[in-house]
Amino acid sequence: MNLESKKVIINKSQKDFFEYLSKVENFEQLMPENINKFEVDGDSFLFSLSGMPEIRLVLKEKQEFDKIILGAASSKLAFTLMANINAVSDQSCEVQLLFDGDFNPMMAMMVKKPLQKFIDTLIENSEKL
Repeated sequence: MNLESKKVIINKSQKDFFEYLSKVENFEQLMPENINKFEVDGDSFLFSLSGMPEIRLVLKEKQEFDKIILGAASSKLAFTLMANINAVSDQSCEVQLLFDGDFNPMMAMMVKKPLQKFIDTLIENSEKL
């Protein structure tokens, strides 16, 4: 299952936003308002939203300064969340989030809408930085 956010312009340089996302603790500022839990452990963070199970994301890969890939810590739910960061000017960049998950059709049907809303909220909160 593949989902993508809209592309947004962030008022930070490509390098600054890349460095911001490279620090997993900064994801707490991008989370939806209904967050119940957020804990950082090294290069990973655990979070839970109302009505959803806890999810641990691990920083899997960084490509300076244009891509950051987070992945699920559990092999039960195999997915990645990738941020593509493209320079627009010295003070701004364009960002898009891409979600790629390997779910069975029933699970995909159940999680598609909440996941789309989640990545939309992450990108909208990024835009407000």
